[in-house]
Amino acid sequence: MRSLRRRNNQDKALSEINVTPLVDVMLVLLIIFMVTAPMLSMGIDVNLPRVKSKSVDVTEEKLVLTVNETKGIYLNKVKIPLSELNSKLEAIFASRIDREVFLRADKNVPYGFIVEVMSEVRKAGVDKLGMITEPPEDKK
Repeated sequence: MRSLRRRNNQDKALSEINVTPLVDVMLVLLIIFMVTAPMLSMGIDVNLPRVKSKSVDVTEEKLVLTVNETKGIYLNKVKIPLSELNSKLEAIFASRIDREVFLRADKNVPYGFIVEVMSEVRKAGVDKLGMITEPPEDKK
């Protein structure tokens, strides 16, 4: 009889669920998402110039986009309103293989306006957006 009782107790299905592994997996996933979420912020890719680099010769049919202090936008010395910038760039790059634009902006132009201009440039399908800067002045 004793052996029969032991066998019946062993044959019963385990009715308790062990939730410890589930909790461990959920905590690991939570930590992974908390770490990676700030890295997923979207932005505009900009190829910034290096401090010690050779100068760019902008006279070789390069497309230079200039923004002056009064928020005037000039595409190679031709004034263009911001609303037409996207369509003009798309028309120019329809026949070009090299989709590269150089941006030159006055230091007093608000950052938000420059971001709007860069956004329109990126929407036009520009692959590379270079920033034209002046070398720092020597303080002697």
